Amino acid sequence: MNEGLDVIFGGHIGIEGGKIVHIGKKAPAQQPGEIIDGTGMVCMPGLINCHTHLATSLMRSFTDELSITEALELQLQKEARMDSRCAKAAATLAAAECLRFGVTSVSDLYYYPNATAEVIAQSGMKANLALSAYRFIDENEEFDFDRDEQCAELRRIVEKWHGYDNGRIKIDAGIWAEYTSNYPLWEGLAAYAGEQGLGFQLHMGQSAQEDESCQDRTGLTQAELMSCHKVLTVPATIAGCNVLSEMDRKILARNKATAVITPMSDAKQGRSCPDYLTMVKDGMNVALGTDGAVEAGNLDLFEVMRFAAMSARSAQGKANALPAPAALMMATVCGARAQGRAAECGMLKVGMDADLCLVDFSAPHLMPCHNVPNALVFSAKGGDVAMTMVRGKKLYVNGQFPTLDLSGAVKELMEYAIPKLFDEQDK
Repeated sequence: MNEGLDVIFGGHIGIEGGKIVHIGKKAPAQQPGEIIDGTGMVCMPGLINCHTHLATSLMRSFTDELSITEALELQLQKEARMDSRCAKAAATLAAAECLRFGVTSVSDLYYYPNATAEVIAQSGMKANLALSAYRFIDENEEFDFDRDEQCAELRRIVEKWHGYDNGRIKIDAGIWAEYTSNYPLWEGLAAYAGEQGLGFQLHMGQSAQEDESCQDRTGLTQAELMSCHKVLTVPATIAGCNVLSEMDRKILARNKATAVITPMSDAKQGRSCPDYLTMVKDGMNVALGTDGAVEAGNLDLFEVMRFAAMSARSAQGKANALPAPAALMMATVCGARAQGRAAECGMLKVGMDADLCLVDFSAPHLMPCHNVPNALVFSAKGGDVAMTMVRGKKLYVNGQFPTLDLSGAVKELMEYAIPKLFDEQDK
């Protein structure tokens, strides 16, 4: 996924100190301490899931077939019973799922960021974690960022985790959406993010009704509103973007915001897929996300890549509307750019972190391989990943998770988290 989109057959990658120090047809001159045999496999940059809610794996498949409104109401009921212990067990399960599917970094917008950060720290993955703030501040209330409970929690999380392990964990500011909060909170968070060098995560424009409601109340689209209240003055990662006007796209592009599309989740929930080809033409960075497991069913970004390419082709009526290399870029290069990590990952390139995965091409559904990028997008699945590595450390190898206590997390889920959320007795 470098600038030339090179595919090297029979190549060698040298890794030292967590960095890529050699790529080429010839083996490195220096004798390695360990050799990983990639015969019959494709080595590619680790995938970057730019929008998810890891802890919602606890509610996987629970709200399927419900309308978006009904599903959200039921999800909120269950989330009211959640605590950090539940979130940590669920996030551990989700982190293992990500590693199993070749994902090396995630952007997570949810609650209990301290619990999630503990999981990410243990797992060895990278992450941009945002506390999903939600609060309407009364117009007669004097808003004090330093005394606000949610803002104080964000500040504590930043002090503890932002920049952890040489930037492996980053903390972003965040809100769930325009309709769950109002401008004093947005402006306070944006100002703090600017001071601390943080990004900003949120949902925007997921449905026409959502945007129409915003315009009815404020006279502005959500993009215009967020621009007016300084949210876009910091690097913004915006999930959804199903409904954007031409002016919205120009505003977001001008402010270098990233649109994160979640086409599998959108389709599963009965929403139309966004017009991401037009977003790209208008200068926006467009990355891929799965959404949470409760919305999407799983966290397989290979499925998302394939669906993104197929839905673009279907909408345009052209078999080359979104080429496979472009879908791969959205899941790697564009994701790294969205996370502020473009200099460290997203490509296999000398000097970058050794964040990569090996995809086993010996399976029947991957043979013969006439075109590697096409096969990765249209034939491969997350389950074909044989190894996932971050900074040269193996985090998943052939069914094993050396950094995670997966069995312990499953025990926590079965004995504590699931009963706490779903046992109706005494609730």
